[in-house]
Amino acid sequence: MAGRYGELDYSTAVKNGILIGGALILLGFLGESTGHLIFGDLTGTLNTAFTAMEFGGVIVAMIAVFIFGVALPLTE
Repeated sequence: MAGRYGELDYSTAVKNGILIGGALILLGFLGESTGHLIFGDLTGTLNTAFTAMEFGGVIVAMIAVFIFGVALPLTE
């Protein structure tokens, strides 16, 4: 029987959200560290982009946990 939100698998959605958030954190960290290693001083735009990727990854992972792990299962 389908739930209120269809056949949504909450555990898979949470795992995928955490993996996407972790990938953003990793790409931001690696981009910033290798950019400084290879090119020395990066422009302000690149520093901002890599830092935003790191913070965005944390936000994506937290939202995935709260939405798919807590809110949606409770409202079903």
